[in-house]
Amino acid sequence: MPKRNLVLLCLIAIASLLAWAARDRGGRGRLYGEVTGHVGRMVLEPVDDEALFRGAMEGMFARLDEHSAFVSVEPASLPASEPAAEFAGVGLELTTAARDGLPSVITPLVGSPAWLAGIAAGDRILAIDGIATDRMRLKEAVARLRGPAGSRVMLDIAPPDGDPTEVSDEAGNITATMSVSLERAMLRTETVCGDRRRADGSWDWFLEGEEGVALIRLSRFSPHSVGELDRAVAEIAAAGQPSGVILDLRGNPGGSLDAAIDICDRFLEDGVIVSMRRRPAAGTKPVTTSIEQLDVRRATPGALFRGAPMVVIVDGVTASAAEIVAACLQDHGRAVVVGSRTFGKATVQTTVPLSDGRHAVRLTTAEYLRP
Repeated sequence: MPKRNLVLLCLIAIASLLAWAARDRGGRGRLYGEVTGHVGRMVLEPVDDEALFRGAMEGMFARLDEHSAFVSVEPASLPASEPAAEFAGVGLELTTAARDGLPSVITPLVGSPAWLAGIAAGDRILAIDGIATDRMRLKEAVARLRGPAGSRVMLDIAPPDGDPTEVSDEAGNITATMSVSLERAMLRTETVCGDRRRADGSWDWFLEGEEGVALIRLSRFSPHSVGELDRAVAEIAAAGQPSGVILDLRGNPGGSLDAAIDICDRFLEDGVIVSMRRRPAAGTKPVTTSIEQLDVRRATPGALFRGAPMVVIVDGVTASAAEIVAACLQDHGRAVVVGSRTFGKATVQTTVPLSDGRHAVRLTTAEYLRP
């Protein structure tokens, strides 16, 4: 037999073995196809295949935890009030004005194109690139403000509602008092904030009316949060040892676990910060909660503001990595936790894209255990 044919036969044999190994061993895939075939041909009220498939997925994931899901893969859209950690835009955090429904500035990001142009908190956006915003959803307004770094966007601005400088035309419509062309830039939202802004845009880290009490707000945990915290701590320490420290985690949905662990480490001298339990690899014995089988993260020597009493504030939105920080500092006796009951999410989700490129499964793959 020619050598070429022998090689071909070997390749066919290997492919056959791989196909055999990947076959539906339980036969459930075949049964699913059989059932959907009978339903499609015989049911009185026809149901399309997509609806049947969706129903099957809903039934499957109903057996799992609340955070696991079958999802369509679409570009992520963040709420307008919670921008991504990094994005290209003009640097405006927006809400909807109560009276007229126009996009209204909550605050411009310090150093951003909008801040440099003099746009201030309370200002309202009448038009974006000539398109009126009075009937525009906030989500659309945010999308129009973002774009490639270096591109430009024209904004028509009116002062805050009720401001003496507000101008209206003969029909009573608000007119712009400022039109400005802004160049979009890469921006990074702050995740570590103080009590209030100073005139120069920097943070005052001490609570107004409470001498010596430092206030640190963490809106979320991003890879940049640790560096931001270190800079805040340096500014606080430059004013002397605080008489107390408040760590405000209200509204913090979590984020980077590594950042949360590093921030916990800043305030602890030693001890366990958090442990994680994961599912064992296929074919291995089930994992118990014995310390040898957990991914344990520990604090390293050197604690900030040692001796200063500490309070952590939480609410119903405080979740995931933020809950780890609160629980860790509480369990080690480093802080007193006050506020309302937190969200209650102590798990890790992993998203796995599927072969069609349009869907994915989001599965809970690990859980956090407090110290």
